[in-house]
Amino acid sequence: MTSASPAALVTGASSGIGATYADRLARRGHPLVLVARDAARLEALGARLRAETGVAVDVLPADLTDPAGLAAVEARLRDDARIGILVNNAGAAAPAGFSAADLAPQYRLVDLNVVALTRLAGAAAQAFLGRGGGAIVNISSVVALAPEWLPGVYGATKAYVLTLSRALQAELGPRGVYVQAVLPAATRTEIWERSGRAVESLQGVMEVGEMVDAALTGFDRREVVTIPSLPDAAQWEAFEAARQAMVPNFAQEHAAARYRA
Repeated sequence: MTSASPAALVTGASSGIGATYADRLARRGHPLVLVARDAARLEALGARLRAETGVAVDVLPADLTDPAGLAAVEARLRDDARIGILVNNAGAAAPAGFSAADLAPQYRLVDLNVVALTRLAGAAAQAFLGRGGGAIVNISSVVALAPEWLPGVYGATKAYVLTLSRALQAELGPRGVYVQAVLPAATRTEIWERSGRAVESLQGVMEVGEMVDAALTGFDRREVVTIPSLPDAAQWEAFEAARQAMVPNFAQEHAAARYRA
């Protein structure tokens, strides 16, 4: 990359997937704007990346579930002409599901995983169209395709992220804005501890560096959907082919015969 590489704004950048994206993008020569709630951890990461890579790193502490914090990040995307990449990574999981006594954690997931992500994608889309191009990376999850794995709204929020990403790519791709949905499987990050689950009890947990490196390979290839853990790409292609084969059959004047008495 050259000194003209676009800046990348990375949310959820204080640890895990976001911090690893920040590291990898800095080493590719991209200036950074790092967003997370934990200002101290952001500052420490920013200082390390400045020293190790020489890129400019700005720190923007913000709680994306707080309207003022979210508005500040939207404004940065709109107003900072250097930014050409958004890594929409901030997200959370929650213990239990709708059988829990307290459903507030489920509702908070929607605020972060859906509302904040959508608002930032919208701000980036508008800005990038005005700048002649850009890239939006939305972090979804394989649970978008396997909702029975976890209770509650987490899988639903990630299915939304996948569908939104594909709709954005269909709309914006022809106008120079590339949108990628990344679907990690279980990855070794702090999300497990925060959601009350023990990562040690899981099988097939990928290290975060390997996951992000694979996702960036998909980014370089301009994949619309990247599933780092899927061994056989033909399975996804077959899934897509089956979906696309159904689509023309949805527009029918009458209900299918199997539903008529």
